[in-house]
Amino acid sequence: MSRGDCVAMEPRAGVSKQDIREQIWDHMESQNLADFPRPVHHRIPNFKSKKTLLVPTPRLRTGLFNKITPPPGATKDILRKCATSQGVRNCSVPIGLDSRVLVDLVVVGSVAVSEKGWRIGKGEGYADLEYAMMVSMGAVSNETPVVTIVHDCQVVDIPEELLEEHDITVDYILTPTRVIATDCKRPQPMGITWSKISRKMMEKIPVLRSLRAREQQAGKDVTLQGERQHLPEPGRQQAVPLSAGRRPLDTPGPEANSMEATVGSPPGEGAPLAADVYVGNLPRDARVSDLKRALRELGSVPLRLTWQGPRRRAFLHYPDSAAAQQAVSCLQGLRLGTDTLRVALARQQRDK
Repeated sequence: MSRGDCVAMEPRAGVSKQDIREQIWDHMESQNLADFPRPVHHRIPNFKSKKTLLVPTPRLRTGLFNKITPPPGATKDILRKCATSQGVRNCSVPIGLDSRVLVDLVVVGSVAVSEKGWRIGKGEGYADLEYAMMVSMGAVSNETPVVTIVHDCQVVDIPEELLEEHDITVDYILTPTRVIATDCKRPQPMGITWSKISRKMMEKIPVLRSLRAREQQAGKDVTLQGERQHLPEPGRQQAVPLSAGRRPLDTPGPEANSMEATVGSPPGEGAPLAADVYVGNLPRDARVSDLKRALRELGSVPLRLTWQGPRRRAFLHYPDSAAAQQAVSCLQGLRLGTDTLRVALARQQRDK
């Protein structure tokens, strides 16, 4: 395939990333240039590779990386199956955030790439997110080379103004006919840009919730897309009165972020507020300190916590409904001991 078969795309005013994606996809489909799966629209075009790779968990549903470990004496057909999503599930070992892994080379898919190193993916942001997570866990640095493997027709001109701060760039481009050293000087992202992460993405990716809790504990700004950051005024704490007849339990220290614990019923239990979160299925031997510790670790500390241990439930009180909804998303799947807790907005729980 000569360069004469490539897409001719001149930079023009108003061109968007999606314009470039559509032109690449249309050309590759019309010329039958890509491997399975087809059509290539809304995908990273697929090419065969004979290298052993540490692969991201599909859509990051259960973790960050998986190391494929084929069975001894695997045939070519078995190796081919190991490279599929089913193979990742059946023939791999997960690599978590705590794993001391150093990545020497990052291979990333692309829909389009320029000789300057600018890259366009399929538009969902998973490659950028995977790289940012590797930075956060110390697996890569700005010196780690990034390579993309594309067809010659995918090497096009891309206006630099289309790049955003979270976009990764590439150092080398491999095509069927060329190896291109981009000599790109643009710094790679230094971690996750939380303001680009939506609540929906947080719900889909459990490992992202764990990483956010870590970075929040480290004092980083982890405000999500469309989320307001609730910060107390300097030198002041928000006073939350206790109802008559209640006594404080498990008096928190400074690390508890002003969270109070009360016993009894939450205010107005007959009509739970939109800012209240119900936590049920607490273990019979659970203590309020266990729940508070888990909430701090996940970065979902409420203004106040109402503990109803004998009834195996608790209520978390947040400043507004948006904060409560965010907590519900973050706490899904939370376990104390061997029990998975039930978490819902208190108002919805009452309706059930």
